[in-house]
Amino acid sequence: MGMNGSTMLEPLRQGLPPIDPAAVSSAASCALPARYEAVREARQFTGRTLNQWNLSERFDDVALVVSELVTNALRHALPSDTPRDDEPPVRLHLMHWTSRLVCAVRDPSRQNPVARETEEDCAAESGRGLLLVDSFADSWGWHPSPSSPFDSSRAYPNAGTLGGKVVWALFRLGTD
Repeated sequence: MGMNGSTMLEPLRQGLPPIDPAAVSSAASCALPARYEAVREARQFTGRTLNQWNLSERFDDVALVVSELVTNALRHALPSDTPRDDEPPVRLHLMHWTSRLVCAVRDPSRQNPVARETEEDCAAESGRGLLLVDSFADSWGWHPSPSSPFDSSRAYPNAGTLGGKVVWALFRLGTD
């Protein structure tokens, strides 16, 4: 499930807050299938990766954000007729710089993520994921994905050949 390498992560550096790309010390990525069990797989991958990077003390905050970003991708970014056995449509990327950690989730949708207003429905059981991301990460954002790791037009005919978007969250590690 894991895949290391900065080549796959190069497009994710576009649109992120300014970080010297040469300062990246570690990067990891995993493909996630179009099923809700993928959220658990993403948390497990995050835990293993943070442990390897000696960042396990950040697991709780990072895993919560990863869970929300992956859940949003599965719930809002996939067409209802998404093939379950084809190429996984969602990908989690983790990038570690000396003083920063970035979690990024790529999905095939071009629709921008929208955080709900807090007054909208305080009793709702869902809809507060991006508010949690905003609360636990130091910053977050999104940008269109310049390319897809697979031909999205085959699996997602309405998505075109450029694949979707990337939603990212940044965590500061220590002092900058």
